[in-house]
Amino acid sequence: MQFHLNGFLPGDPAILPVPASRAPSGSSDVDVLIVGCGPAGLTLAAQLSAFPDIRVRIVERKPGPLRIGQADGIACRTMEMFQAFGFAERVARESYWVNETTFWKPDAADPRRIARHSRIQDTEDGLSEFPHVILNQARVHDFLLETMRNSASRLEPDYAVEFIGLDRSANTTEAESHPVTVRLKWLGPAGSEREEVVKTRYLVGCDGARSAVRKAIGLELRGDSANSAWGVMDVLAITDFPDIRMKAAIQSASQGSMLVIPREGGYLVRFYVELDKLAKDERVASRALEVGDLVAAANRIAHPYRIDVKEVAWWSVYEIGQRLCDRFDDSCEDAGRPPRVFIAGDSCHTHSPKAGQGMNVSMADGFNLGWKLAAVIRGTSPAQLLLSYSAERRKLAQELIDFDREFAAMFSARPAGPGPDAQRARDPAEFQRYFVKQGRFTAGTAVRYEPSAICADGTHQGLASGFQIGMRFHSAPVVRLADAKPLELSHRITADGRWRIVAFAGAGDPFDCGSGLSELVSFLDLHQASPVRRYTPLGDADAVIEVIAVLQQAHREADLARVPPFLQPAKGRYGLTDYEKVHCADQRPGSDIFDLRGIDREQGCMVVVRPDQYVADVLPLTGVERLSDFFERVLREPARS
Repeated sequence: MQFHLNGFLPGDPAILPVPASRAPSGSSDVDVLIVGCGPAGLTLAAQLSAFPDIRVRIVERKPGPLRIGQADGIACRTMEMFQAFGFAERVARESYWVNETTFWKPDAADPRRIARHSRIQDTEDGLSEFPHVILNQARVHDFLLETMRNSASRLEPDYAVEFIGLDRSANTTEAESHPVTVRLKWLGPAGSEREEVVKTRYLVGCDGARSAVRKAIGLELRGDSANSAWGVMDVLAITDFPDIRMKAAIQSASQGSMLVIPREGGYLVRFYVELDKLAKDERVASRALEVGDLVAAANRIAHPYRIDVKEVAWWSVYEIGQRLCDRFDDSCEDAGRPPRVFIAGDSCHTHSPKAGQGMNVSMADGFNLGWKLAAVIRGTSPAQLLLSYSAERRKLAQELIDFDREFAAMFSARPAGPGPDAQRARDPAEFQRYFVKQGRFTAGTAVRYEPSAICADGTHQGLASGFQIGMRFHSAPVVRLADAKPLELSHRITADGRWRIVAFAGAGDPFDCGSGLSELVSFLDLHQASPVRRYTPLGDADAVIEVIAVLQQAHREADLARVPPFLQPAKGRYGLTDYEKVHCADQRPGSDIFDLRGIDREQGCMVVVRPDQYVADVLPLTGVERLSDFFERVLREPARS
């Protein structure tokens, strides 16, 4: 973490100073209006709050922040995203870590009883530097709200404000700066409600499965219901079930299935309990189920073990269903026009909660859209960049729907055994195999975006086989040259909207005249075709594209004095030197990033990383022409005075 750039500032460095360039207040016109303070909306707002020159507003119909219940699973990839926002360590400290998962099925000797048949490691070794954890969604919201509050934007939501409707200007040119007119209602006691009209450049609906924004642009969720009722409850209980502090998947012979999820704090536990099949077109609300029904079902499934519930902190019932929108924006209403209204999270995809994907995928929607909106609003990228949001995220949502449908069906299936329905039943071991096979998907690390303007085609993928184009930048240990600090390389990629070029030096002395790294640095620093020179406004060499170097040498063998000025730039009002851009391979056994990520040691390479931590391209250090062509598609030159 770097601070004191423009002078010494006492106090908490996480609370950023408010710059003079902060967007003016007092106007009803905004750049981005976000409807909904769920995971998608708050992630989007937290990302946009990093840019004090962008005017953002977020509204929520509920009277205040979420306090309890709802989602709880946090995937490894989501923890990596939290690191970019600066609070992953706090989540890790407070949360329950899912280290192993156990599987239970009917006892072969007495099928009326359940018995543990296996246990596995929850996530594979080396998948991420972060664990899979469990933490109340409300606490995740707290961290995102704090990020917004401490940002240079000082962004706070407006609660008890309802979205009523919108109008969009017929003018499709960029000449009209705020083409979306939104009608809001401030809620309160009878007689105190009032309406407000807000003009915005972009509107984002993060207002849940019954999204009013989605309906206002004529989109609908399409899909099926599995006609199955489930209950979820967070409880404090006394039990003789031996895996109460382990994630456990239980399939009974005739009483249904249950998922046990230990919660943070050492005592609380969540149960996902199968309740009953629903008739076609029947809604779960018609059953008038109570929390006692959930407790009774949990005890039937867990037989012969007893679950004595002492307190229920939160509970709900739901129907399994998978639904998806045809698109996540309003772009196709006017061919060729970039979108002005977007939807994210449950507004555009819904599924069962048992695989722990809903909150994670929703937050990833917000992260994907946030940096793109910022780039377009600030003029660093063309508006066509916004078309990539729906293209990238809808494909992923479809994959999630397909996965969730199979996962839910396998988990709810009656275990195989003797009897007339044996052919339709499934062996619980099949569910375990599927769980293991899909481990990377549920961890969020299997996401792969297809080739596009911001994801190359993989011509030079062989130079770094462990940095797959279209997938997240898979971190590995390095040692910072200037101060010998060991760190994870991806932790240099924070949620600040910047692109990164990570240059891995080839064999030999990296700073010799004629070396691949030296030639690349010379091009980026001096050549008129350099994307760093072309797209960076005056004043900060790293404002749009930051260049990071990784050497093969041990940190004690490399000479800081030979690092070129381009990799030790002068910054801030005092022209202070940035010493944190050059790193060395960690020489400990099994920790060398060149080996871990399959980097060509002879040639080296450069890895282009998007602001959301996804790999956009892998190129040889000599591939400067292709590098320039890539950024010419995605960036705009700033106005020069």
